[in-house]
Amino acid sequence: MYFALTDTQREFDRAVRDYLAQRFDLAAVREVVDAGTAGSAGTAGPAGTAGTADPADTAGNPASLWAAAGEQGWLAVTVPEEHDGLGLGLVEAQVIARALGAGVAPGPWRGTVLAAEAIRLAGSDEHRAAWLPRLASGEAVGAFASRGSAAGGLPAVEYGAIADVVVAPAEDGVPGLVLLTGASATPVGSYDGTTRLANLTGGRTEPLPGAGIDVARELADRATVLVAADLVGVAREALDRTVAYDREREQFGVPVGSFQAIKHALADLHVGVTMAEHAALYASYAVQEGLDGADLAVAVAKAKANDVALQATAAMIQYHGGIGYTWEHEAHFFYKRARRLAGQWGDLAVTRERIAALTL
Repeated sequence: MYFALTDTQREFDRAVRDYLAQRFDLAAVREVVDAGTAGSAGTAGPAGTAGTADPADTAGNPASLWAAAGEQGWLAVTVPEEHDGLGLGLVEAQVIARALGAGVAPGPWRGTVLAAEAIRLAGSDEHRAAWLPRLASGEAVGAFASRGSAAGGLPAVEYGAIADVVVAPAEDGVPGLVLLTGASATPVGSYDGTTRLANLTGGRTEPLPGAGIDVARELADRATVLVAADLVGVAREALDRTVAYDREREQFGVPVGSFQAIKHALADLHVGVTMAEHAALYASYAVQEGLDGADLAVAVAKAKANDVALQATAAMIQYHGGIGYTWEHEAHFFYKRARRLAGQWGDLAVTRERIAALTL
């Protein structure tokens, strides 16, 4: 069996990458990072505000990029057609996640897609009709909280300050998910300037009636796959940029990439990144199709993605020489994003323990 992306999936990949290259490159990413740094001292009020600095900048969700996400179907990818979506699957979603990772793109794309997935899988007909079309078009922003509870407070929710709806655990240690609206948000700092975090308290809740243990587990797998895909996108772009630089940078009259110590290390990284890409792709397919062993595939994908993203971004800094350590160079965008995402939905230790438990 030959397992590869379809033409439609490759088109999604090209669409995201072309847009980022042409209209939201690393210079635009830097503006978001710098604005977040400048506005980090602000204080927030109700959800939908981001502090005393300019909300358009500190919110970390550039209008042009968010509009493209809605217009080009990035947000609608898994939403059913009857709710104005594309009706595609997790494979297509991870393709988009990988491209966004490669561009270290800011914005609440993943949280919005996961909120839509939770409503699709566990919501009532009324929930689906009310929220899915709005999330698919970008009219509404979603967030997906993995820690805390709506009852006790939600720490460090990605883009929680601008989310119109948050999917969150109902109570600590109790199965069940709720839709949270109208929460108060307090922005909190993040060393990864390509995202924004906020603590959420209060608000109104509505239970998702279908959110049992099985659905919660599937949502966790879907979230893990999307984070793994983002990480492998970061890893591949970091590696490609490093290889391109070391082909041009000369030392002792020859490109530094011709030195065996560097050449062999980058070749090993290429193998690792390629294997992580395949692992993320297969995990997305296994979860989408409900295959036996999907839980193991997800754990393997996240473990590999964690490993190679941290290695590739560290190598990016190292093999760019002195410039790689500077604020002016983009290497820290990739490294900080990899470091943050590697801790989400299972770090190296957790994912390896899960693999062992599932195989031994």
